[in-house]
Amino acid sequence: MLTILGFVMIATFLVLIMMKKMSPIAALVLIPALFCVFVGKGAHLGDYVLDGVGNLAPTAAMLMFAIVYFGVMIDVGLFDPIVRGILRFCKADPVRIVIGTAVLAAIVSLDGDGSTTFMITVSAMYPLYRRLKMSLVVMTGVAATANGVMNTLPWGGPTARAATALKVDATDIFVPMIPALAMGLVAVFVLAYALGLRERKRLGVLSLDEVLEKETAEETVLVGAGTAGTAGTAGGGDGRTSLTKKPAAGSGSGSGSDADAPEGGPGAEDGDDGFQGLDPHRATLRPGLYWFNAALTVLLLTAMIMEWLPIPVLFLLGAALALTVNYPHMPDQKARVAAHAENVLNVTGMVFAAAVFTGVLTGTGMVDHMADWLVGAIPEGMGPQMGLVTGLLSIPLTYFMSNDGFYFGVLPVLAEAGQAHGVSTLEIARASIAGQALHMSSPLVPAVYVLVGMAKVEFGDHTKFTVKWAVLTSLVVLGAGILFGII
Repeated sequence: MLTILGFVMIATFLVLIMMKKMSPIAALVLIPALFCVFVGKGAHLGDYVLDGVGNLAPTAAMLMFAIVYFGVMIDVGLFDPIVRGILRFCKADPVRIVIGTAVLAAIVSLDGDGSTTFMITVSAMYPLYRRLKMSLVVMTGVAATANGVMNTLPWGGPTARAATALKVDATDIFVPMIPALAMGLVAVFVLAYALGLRERKRLGVLSLDEVLEKETAEETVLVGAGTAGTAGTAGGGDGRTSLTKKPAAGSGSGSGSDADAPEGGPGAEDGDDGFQGLDPHRATLRPGLYWFNAALTVLLLTAMIMEWLPIPVLFLLGAALALTVNYPHMPDQKARVAAHAENVLNVTGMVFAAAVFTGVLTGTGMVDHMADWLVGAIPEGMGPQMGLVTGLLSIPLTYFMSNDGFYFGVLPVLAEAGQAHGVSTLEIARASIAGQALHMSSPLVPAVYVLVGMAKVEFGDHTKFTVKWAVLTSLVVLGAGILFGII
């Protein structure tokens, strides 16, 4: 009976959030609370929740201060020279432009927020694709796949969810996976090079070196948080950045058609040129502190990899130091925290809401009964390969369902089944993040609508082009993890 109720609870949760009948936070709280009453253990609900909250507090703290830290780094201009350098590197060569797209998306993904990554990447690269009539689905596909690989950072979401659901340390999941994830990133760069060559062959040799200078003077700018128009963006924007448009001289000329682009990639409409970089005059910039901020970020990431301190403590110290040094006046600090508060609340609220779901699933014994059933269903010869099984399942499951549904609903069951066959929980957790390259193009990810919307690409075209390359990248990550003995 508990087995059936467990699967029904997970299915109910998945259906409601996939149909957008309930928010993930509400579903994580209300659905398990209701099923806890169904199994006759409603009196213990408080104990389950408090136990879960105690286990999840470090993860919530890590996410909270990581979002604030990288948000401040974008505000102060840490990534601005990187954007300008990539644009100068790209010039008008399709190969360089596609590789630059992958590099920029990967670097900006360090902030852990997909919407911000796509806004910055598209704002910088779209003018080059538009003026050179390159396939825009190449840009969206490469950006989404690169962001998917980088989304496995502990503060990006999936790793934190896996750590939360399985009650393990996020560091123990992520740090050993770095070689496998690096191979996934290499695969993205190789893909970008191959797609760039295809675009160069289609378009011929180009010599429009004036493109960058022209676009700098003509196109739209991406405004830093705290300037005009900081309302959240459509499709999951976090309020940290917004778009302000100004007319482009001569934008009505030239066709944006990509009729012969690979995979039917659409072009932009005439007279609707794109966006150009980060506003170099936004009020939040701190150019005199650039090298301090760069050194602080390098030190923070090094300390995380070397495990000098727990990740939550590192980001807590880093965020406090970044705010104090860059914005010594209290009103400025409050403004920066407020600019990122919405995203912080959404993410940490989800983590604490997950305490109800995982607490009920574990406390009532449903997860044990479900695992027993799953162990019986898996062929005996596949039991010791649960790491591989989990990695393969993560690719389609994290595409067709949200990360919340997979990590809080399915992963605990797979982990219990793996333990029954002698596969450690950490191996299962590491394998579970292999499918993230594909997940970032899922229709259930709000950030992908920011990407295709800004790039003026139909979602169906993006999906048709991207899925096969993202699946291949996920398989590279999984295969490297197995080859290196990580999974």
